[in-house]
Amino acid sequence: MVLFGLFKKAKLVKLRGLRENKKYGIAAKSLKELIKKGCDMLQVPFPGSRVCLYEDGTEVTEDYFENLAFNAELVLLTKGQDWKGFVCDVGLLLGLSDKHTDVLIESAQNLLTDEHSEKKRKILKDLLHNLQDNSEVEEREEDDDWFQGIESRFKTKSAYMKFNCENRVRGYMKDVEGYSSKIQSAKVQKEYKQIVDCMVEKLKSAKYNGCYFDRMENEPNRLCTKEGWFSCQGAFDKEKCSSLHSINPYGTRESRILFSTWNLDHRIEKKRTVIPALAKALRGHKSGDINWEYFYRLLFTLANLKLVHIVCHKKCAHDLLCDSRKIYKKRKMIN
Repeated sequence: MVLFGLFKKAKLVKLRGLRENKKYGIAAKSLKELIKKGCDMLQVPFPGSRVCLYEDGTEVTEDYFENLAFNAELVLLTKGQDWKGFVCDVGLLLGLSDKHTDVLIESAQNLLTDEHSEKKRKILKDLLHNLQDNSEVEEREEDDDWFQGIESRFKTKSAYMKFNCENRVRGYMKDVEGYSSKIQSAKVQKEYKQIVDCMVEKLKSAKYNGCYFDRMENEPNRLCTKEGWFSCQGAFDKEKCSSLHSINPYGTRESRILFSTWNLDHRIEKKRTVIPALAKALRGHKSGDINWEYFYRLLFTLANLKLVHIVCHKKCAHDLLCDSRKIYKKRKMIN
């Protein structure tokens, strides 16, 4: 047995310590020898130390050691330390403070230079895109690139994003106004226009709900975080986005442009359902009979609007109807 140990071929592995990127090549004929050499190399105490696979955190036993692959990547753990696999490195990466961003950018750029796999290049490019954003700055003079193609009257990112949302909502109002030409009855058309006028006034007082995209607004009134991150709310028939789509249009010009492909989607459809239902409700009724604020909420507010990534925007018929109990105003009982 002694002679067998003398002629046994040493295993060559790559060993690192917990939270260390540098790897050391170590040759050892047994697990005990590997741990001893690793402890000496990393200057950590030998008692209680153990070795596990970098990939998934599996602890290496003597039997496992015999079957280790050439240059297997291992992590040396001292007493009380734990390693769940390389996912821990991702956790460490996400936990780094902003002061390490430059280091991460440099590392990603170096990897990108030498990487030939298109899939890995895409991952690195996405990482760089998110690391190099300027979402923390607000003024035009601080991020001139973000404002390329935007009128000079906009001095802050929030002002432009607010205007962007207002424009979308104004578009919805144009659809409402334009429908009047499709109404055959002059009487119904007149009543319809009176309701539209009420909606316009209410929208003006609400500043066309531009607050939804303005990160400077109070939390209940905006759809983003205070940093400017928006999350997809999922398709009209889903509770949430299973793909976890998110974007920060405040970060880069590219993100701002991509955000224009996101939709404020009407769950109960605007053109197919809500507007026709309003016009139909006026047949035989006056504008004063209609609960127009219910229709207002469906057309212009988050009561019926969901912010969705283009992939989650289903253009099929939603087959959702207005609530018939809310179309007309409740009649007051006279004693």
